[in-house]
Amino acid sequence: MKYIKYLVILLTLTYCVACGDSKEESKPAPVFKSSNPENNASDVSIQTDIEVVFDEVVKLVSDHGITINDEAASVVVSFTKLVFEETLEANTTYTINIPAEAVINTFDVPLEKSIKISFTTKEVYVPSGDGMKFVADMGVGWNLGNTLDTKNADKTYWGNPEASKALIDAVKAKGFKTLRVPITWQYNMGAAPEYTIEQSFLNRVEEVVNYGLDNDMYVIVNIHHDEEWLIPTYAEVDRAKDQLAKVWAQIAQQLKAYDEHLIFETLNETRLKGSAEEWSGGTAEGRDCINQFHDSAITAIRNTGGNNTDRYIMISTYAASTSQAAMDDLVFPSSKNLIAAVHSYFPYKFALAENNYNTEWGTAQEKAQMDAEFDKVVKAFIDKGIPVVMGEWGNLNHNNFSARVEHAGYYANGCISRGICPIWWDNGVTSHFGLINRSNNQWVYPEIAEAILNATNP
Repeated sequence: MKYIKYLVILLTLTYCVACGDSKEESKPAPVFKSSNPENNASDVSIQTDIEVVFDEVVKLVSDHGITINDEAASVVVSFTKLVFEETLEANTTYTINIPAEAVINTFDVPLEKSIKISFTTKEVYVPSGDGMKFVADMGVGWNLGNTLDTKNADKTYWGNPEASKALIDAVKAKGFKTLRVPITWQYNMGAAPEYTIEQSFLNRVEEVVNYGLDNDMYVIVNIHHDEEWLIPTYAEVDRAKDQLAKVWAQIAQQLKAYDEHLIFETLNETRLKGSAEEWSGGTAEGRDCINQFHDSAITAIRNTGGNNTDRYIMISTYAASTSQAAMDDLVFPSSKNLIAAVHSYFPYKFALAENNYNTEWGTAQEKAQMDAEFDKVVKAFIDKGIPVVMGEWGNLNHNNFSARVEHAGYYANGCISRGICPIWWDNGVTSHFGLINRSNNQWVYPEIAEAILNATNP
């Protein structure tokens, strides 16, 4: 019965060989799991980190041959992923090729097959030096506040007389080079789907615009207190974009013959009214909706042709805020001649607060804080070549004349010295922000106006 013993030995050897084969099979090739950006992704931000993730810890062979757009890629390993050290350019398609033999696992087993990933970056606004020169030439400005922006069909409803040429002549004679004309449109606008603006109102807007243009001023036309229909939520964004595009198409068509001294400002302080984040920079959703609004408005303006093809257009942050999130998340559409627009009544307790306010300003610490506020705007925009207009600023009248003069002069100089055009908010009420009496066109606070204007003549 010796053959039984031999049979047992043979079976044992066979079993051991099978065990050895099984052990080798326990070392599978690394498997591709995901990538950032995903394959065939579009509108990828140029700040995106490029990563390729596997199901286990991997290594690169010394001569891996990984390429991006057929050029050798700079890539490092971080545990289960490859991280590409590449600087992305806008509006570019990238193709990553990872050969199978380029990546191995801890058992030196390579990929089973090569990996190919493609994606396209989004277009971004490329500023030019011409925009900075343009804003510098705007000098300092003045707002025709609480007039055409009144929330009523009657534009004297908030107590100011109708805007007159004599008033704008006085503003120009004082030395202001830019006139901002805030306009609320919803009380002179028809219903959906056309949202037709009354022709008489368009004509009146044009008449006021000409008060400034006839004085060789830059004139800014915007959409101001239209918060009831410009709602920055995903539930409302498509409807609002449709209305915004149709409104701007009508405004732009009416005014397209004017030269570069006429500037359009797509929004004002558009925000989600009543929300917890209304004035603090908004939510990611709100900021994204603001970007979509700007894109729709700019497309509508440019499509009217004529001088609107190249006209300078101002686009604001969420609520025109200088909060870091609002400035960081402002996306400039792919268009030329764009200007960032922000508002800053700084510091709040001196400049804007109606209760629990401060009446004094001007210590070294307070000036340093104001400098930091300006430098934050410079870092967000001007350092990137994007021109900036401070569309609204000022200080409330709390019977603190000397402090107001000092604040206004320092503020205007801080803007001008950094290449920012400051536009004082004048609401026509001299007990608040008003500097000139609109009934007789006489300056009530010429010293404040002169402190602002002196910033243009250092």
